[in-house]
Amino acid sequence: MRPNSALAGWFFTRILPVLILLAGVGFVSVHAWWLLIPTPAIQSGAKVVEIGPQQGVVGIASRLQAENVIRSQLGFLTLATLRGTAGSLKAGEYEIPKDANTVQILRFLEEGRVRQHPILFPEGGSVRELARALEADGLARAEDVLRVSQDPLFVRRLGIEAPSLEGYLFPDTYHFLKGLTVEEMLARMAHRLRAKVTDDLLAQAEARGLTLHQLLTLASIIEREAVVPDEMPLISAVFWNRLQRDMPLQADPTVQYALGKGRQPPTRDDLQVDSPFNTYRVRGLPPGPIASPGKAAIRAALNPAKVPYLYFVSMDDRRHFFSSTLQEHNSAVARYRLARAK
Repeated sequence: MRPNSALAGWFFTRILPVLILLAGVGFVSVHAWWLLIPTPAIQSGAKVVEIGPQQGVVGIASRLQAENVIRSQLGFLTLATLRGTAGSLKAGEYEIPKDANTVQILRFLEEGRVRQHPILFPEGGSVRELARALEADGLARAEDVLRVSQDPLFVRRLGIEAPSLEGYLFPDTYHFLKGLTVEEMLARMAHRLRAKVTDDLLAQAEARGLTLHQLLTLASIIEREAVVPDEMPLISAVFWNRLQRDMPLQADPTVQYALGKGRQPPTRDDLQVDSPFNTYRVRGLPPGPIASPGKAAIRAALNPAKVPYLYFVSMDDRRHFFSSTLQEHNSAVARYRLARAK
């Protein structure tokens, strides 16, 4: 045997396998590092990434690498293929937590752990205020929320006999996912109201001669007038007493609603606005709710306190003074205006 042939044989049988093994170990080590070590962007804090529908695993890997949340597109693809989930990753908006590595990120997409947006719709909130909140969180355009809330076909599909969804969306904290339609979000809120307004409450309303629409209308005014819950039955009593005497309700929140002024106090000129919602000029209940009442306001509308009050005026930012005569009321107005001016 020639020396060169012996040397070549020794190289191929002894040295080459070792080099291949070392190269394999190096390749695996590099990929393990890519998969297990978070990127600098994720090490510095959480990051929101949106994965579109029908993007495909290659597109998803490309998107994640472009957002600097994974180190290797190839490593992500290899891992997803080995786990058998490459074709079932879920679209949506994901909040990748601080220090998450590629393995953990893949699990988020496998399980569909999409980001939830908590939206607080408080008692006394209006559709216009909800529209601004949804737009601020990037969930919908405010103009689309207003349009859908007034769509007669959509409102009717929800079983609501009203010109809009004003007052028919139950105040609560909702968790919405990005990608839901305006119709889906509003329908969830409307269904929540129907679940809260029980048959017992509807029977009480009927006994008082109120339809659901009238109940929500009166309750919405009580909700916007009251600050502390224990005053709701007293405010309810004032409005019931006025309705029974055919006196105008003279509720400032209805004028605010008529003018689209939000919660800004109406001026003397505002009280003259020509609108069916202006309860200074129009007797009885306005055409519909001005906001979404909570359960306490709905119960107060059905259970007014047994008091003779016809008037109330703010003492401070929370409480009201109630009176039965105009003379007593005017004295209270002068007293509390003077106190606020000091």
